[in-house]
Amino acid sequence: MQPCQSCQAVIDEYILDKRLEPLRDLTVDDFNVCADCTTVVANACVECHGAVYVPRSRSTVPDYCPACRADRIDRTGRDPGWNRDPQSS
Repeated sequence: MQPCQSCQAVIDEYILDKRLEPLRDLTVDDFNVCADCTTVVANACVECHGAVYVPRSRSTVPDYCPACRADRIDRTGRDPGWNRDPQSS
């Protein structure tokens, strides 16, 4: 069992798995945070309209979910970051 990188609590994998259900193709193994430090926002991805993960320390919601961001990197070889370029909107 790993500690949360944010609050150092032991990560409860069952609770975190339940919290991450809306994020496609992701599991507990993709995160180093506990469920209490995880915020998931439904329907926020601009490409797939899926959920996005927002670290508790951030106040802005990402435009791309982790899976769509990874897909773009695979397709274009460029990392779009978490937020789309305002000029490309």
